[in-house]
Amino acid sequence: MRLFLTETMDQGRLNRRRFLFFTGIFGVTSIATWFMADLLWRNGLSMVEGIVLLLFVVLFAHVAVGFCTALVGFYVINRGGDSSRIVPPKPGAPLASTAIIMPVFNEDVSRVFEALRVIYRSVQETGELEHFDFFVLSDSNQPNQWIQEEVAWLELCKQVNGFGKIFYRKRRISINKKAGNVADFLRRWGRRYRYMVVLDADSIMTGRSLVQLVATMEKHPSIGILQTAPRIVNGTTLFARVQSFANRLYSPLFLAGLNYWQQHEGNYWGHNAVIRVQPFIDHCALPDLPGSEPFGGRILSHDFVEAALMRKAGWGVWLAGDIEGTFEEGPPTLIDSAKRDRRWCQGNMQHTWLLTARGFRPANRFHMLMGVMGYVSSPLWLFFLLVSTIHVFAQVTSPGKLGPRPEDYTSIFGYELEVPEAFTLFLLTMFLLFVPKVLSVIVAFNRGHADRFGGRRELVTSAVLETVLSALIAPISMAFNAKFVLTTLLGQGVSWVTQRRDADVDGTDWREAILTHGGQTCFGVVWGVSSFIISPGFFWWLSPVIAGLVLSIPISIFLSKASIGRGARELGLFMTPEEVAAPYELRRLEQNLAECYRHLAPIGPLRADYGLLQAVLDPYVNALHVALLRQRRQTEESREWFAQLRDRLLHDGPGNLTTKEKLALLMDADSMLELHRELWNSPAESLAEWWRLAMRQYNVLTAAPTTALYR
Repeated sequence: MRLFLTETMDQGRLNRRRFLFFTGIFGVTSIATWFMADLLWRNGLSMVEGIVLLLFVVLFAHVAVGFCTALVGFYVINRGGDSSRIVPPKPGAPLASTAIIMPVFNEDVSRVFEALRVIYRSVQETGELEHFDFFVLSDSNQPNQWIQEEVAWLELCKQVNGFGKIFYRKRRISINKKAGNVADFLRRWGRRYRYMVVLDADSIMTGRSLVQLVATMEKHPSIGILQTAPRIVNGTTLFARVQSFANRLYSPLFLAGLNYWQQHEGNYWGHNAVIRVQPFIDHCALPDLPGSEPFGGRILSHDFVEAALMRKAGWGVWLAGDIEGTFEEGPPTLIDSAKRDRRWCQGNMQHTWLLTARGFRPANRFHMLMGVMGYVSSPLWLFFLLVSTIHVFAQVTSPGKLGPRPEDYTSIFGYELEVPEAFTLFLLTMFLLFVPKVLSVIVAFNRGHADRFGGRRELVTSAVLETVLSALIAPISMAFNAKFVLTTLLGQGVSWVTQRRDADVDGTDWREAILTHGGQTCFGVVWGVSSFIISPGFFWWLSPVIAGLVLSIPISIFLSKASIGRGARELGLFMTPEEVAAPYELRRLEQNLAECYRHLAPIGPLRADYGLLQAVLDPYVNALHVALLRQRRQTEESREWFAQLRDRLLHDGPGNLTTKEKLALLMDADSMLELHRELWNSPAESLAEWWRLAMRQYNVLTAAPTTALYR
């Protein structure tokens, strides 16, 4: 297989590819626009009709991008693959120093360190461990998380002999979130490494995939970023399993289509990618945007911008869709997915500033535009449907505009068809939306991959059910994203009920679902009733959208059920290759986590401050924590303040301190040493009842290795 890079790829050939791709988008959009315009302008174009037409063109072009990407991908796959794509070199290729970094922020500590253990062992089994170092970069701001991370890091190093290979760093001040966390790593240790692999807290990569990535970078020195295509795995709820199935079945078409036209001007998705460190340090420092949030200030969605800056400096950014063994986990419920979208929405909308930034390549501007449209299209769709409702209402209330008309029939090149033009447009829209799904099933059959999805019958059944569920979910996502865009424009955040974290409860509870989806349900009912009163025929056109909104509460609860997800798996539905034949690393992670979660949690009264308890009470944890702190020079005022805090902590208990005060004590090495000494030297009656209980319980618990998350 040949490989073309920036300096060898024939620019004329690349231009022809892009011309073909964007001409396809233009052609499909033009045909749909013609039908829509023909529907609207027969009696003259009113202002409302003009708005409807304008919105339709923008939204249909967005749909056409996805359709053309999948169509091109289908063409490429049927030709046996693209001759111009990244192919890893053969085993034994040279490697170089690489840092595998995992930024974390109040994540499940067991999940983080067991994933790191699996990745470490997998790299070790390749025989190439000498080229890799591992970093956990913590921005956690909860005392319990912090101490658990330290203890887990030490235990992991002891168990895998990872001292000098696995590092843990906790930032004192978390500036600029994940981008700032990575930048801090690069300032401190970046020059020691030629490459870094960025992972999310839910990422898993096999040792083989990591070796392939680094070897590919070594072979092709013009590549700045090499992005893999992570598979979504480990879903247990029905929602997560459906998302995982859709990702696994449909992504090959879209990945092949993306690679076809973007080539060395690809995108960076923020994780499961290898980056050439020096050019990243030299060229990818993020500027502050003019103004203040939500559109100004620090750039929240950094990955697209970093890819654009890397390309601006002349380095290639490639998508390595063929590299296997790269995984991530998706949100378990519809509400959790919406929370994630809320975080991404503001960051993507900031990119509107950068669409016209000087020096960016057109491909990168297009990536950013699609990122913006990923959220802005929702309020535009909602506005389009509402304006259409108003338009129908205006027609109903205007005598002489109803009834069968010649323009109600499709006219193509002068030939009139006995098909209403609106229905033709509807069929065209459905064609664009559903054909990529059909083509994906055909590709799976042609490649002989049906068994990897549970079998031919199960694959087709799953694809049909996924299509139905995605049609019901789409209006709910539209309502969520429309709200996020609106609140972002108004400079406001979104309030949420507390996320359910009790593993014993199966799925989203009714209270959370009603509070989250209640507004959508009411809106759907009012809209549906109004539409039916205005025009029953129009109501049935809108019914798929109305159904999703009205049923959003039971849909959200139904999809969140792990029991239903397990039932679907027993029936062979929504299976993925990673479930049918799970990679060794995923099986090992599952086994290790099951072992971790068998540990008993601390008793209720101690649970909220168990990390602080360990850091003060346990000499082993106290010594570890103090050793990881940096010494600070204190003033007389700060010494008095810390003395007061220590006194309150020991005599009133941690419940009387704020989280900020507990973190301040944990950051002060002198205070931690003094607290440990005072606690063990003070008479029991002078201590708070909480500490007396802690000492009694800890004496019992120390018989078992409570500080080890896994042994």
